[in-house]
Amino acid sequence: MGGDLLTLFFCGDVMLGRGVDQILPHPGDPVLREGYVRDARVYVELAEAANGPIDRPVGFSWPWGEALRALDEAAPAARVLNLETSITQSADFARGKEIHYRMSPANVPCLTAARPDVCVLANNHVLDFGHQGLADTLDALAGAGLRTAGAGADADAADRPASVPLDGGRRLLVFSFGMPSSGIPRPWAAAPDRAGVAFVARPSSAAATAITDRVRQRKRPGDIAVASVHWGANWGYHVPHDEAAFARTLIDGGVDLVHGHSSHHPRALEVYRGKLVIHGCGDFIDDYEGITGYEQYRDDLRLLYLVSVDPDTGALHDVRITPLQARRMRLRRASQQDTRWLRQMLDRISSGFHPCVASAPEGTLTLRPVQGSGRGSAGRSRP
Repeated sequence: MGGDLLTLFFCGDVMLGRGVDQILPHPGDPVLREGYVRDARVYVELAEAANGPIDRPVGFSWPWGEALRALDEAAPAARVLNLETSITQSADFARGKEIHYRMSPANVPCLTAARPDVCVLANNHVLDFGHQGLADTLDALAGAGLRTAGAGADADAADRPASVPLDGGRRLLVFSFGMPSSGIPRPWAAAPDRAGVAFVARPSSAAATAITDRVRQRKRPGDIAVASVHWGANWGYHVPHDEAAFARTLIDGGVDLVHGHSSHHPRALEVYRGKLVIHGCGDFIDDYEGITGYEQYRDDLRLLYLVSVDPDTGALHDVRITPLQARRMRLRRASQQDTRWLRQMLDRISSGFHPCVASAPEGTLTLRPVQGSGRGSAGRSRP
């Protein structure tokens, strides 16, 4: 590999609405229209019942917890996250949806505390409060100086990648899009005359080729292209064949890294032709503590991904993962026992890597690609 490595930070769903919004300095209207919960403060009470009291209001950096120190120590060249929250005071609840995420615009400093370079928005909650909620979200993020991708005032804006300057005149290009398998309603798709999200109807070869055509039009020599896709089921490790084939077609067409998200827990990582595919990052920040069900997937464990690539080729060097755990709506370091469980799980479901190496005392997990790997079977155990 040539030159210094380029390290990038990725995480999954960052949900700063609902219960999280209620513990911040400027909580918005707590009213909900869910089947069983009508007040967002109930989610705070559930978290407190499970893990102890939260001294409200917390500071803006509270939900990030130990993640901020880990990021500062790693000093990645760029930080990319999936923002799964509408930033608005609108009361226009989207019809036909059971769950709505809304955070107060006055709590945006909670988001900027992590200093994201790109907030991807093609997900199933950014229009929870209609087109006004989307417009408010875009305005709030622009006002905070944050780049976005995956949603916009029309189809051209939604399809446009975020561009992050890197050293040496290079750029990180982040293309964001989402699929109905993640719960994005088809009417949310942006159109030439309608605001919305960058929408892909299904993970077909034709859809992947259309995306790579856009990548080739934008990508210059030295650029690193990321495809950030919101897709798949909430639970389960299996990666459907069409999703795996879609990701590989993106890599074949010039994408350097696939950043998948939507699942509530981590899914497989795969090395394909020397490039990284994260099929599902798992949740990162949310208000799910105290909610029972699917405990076998350990959705309380949250992964901070630091991906190092060759800046000239985009080839993967390694993935360093910091295991964190949600407690009292704050991320803390995972225990040695939980880190061991994560290491065994990642070894079982991922492909194209040597077995995870855990470093003490920090508990960082490092995955290095097997030389010559590249045509693995995502979502299956290694022999």
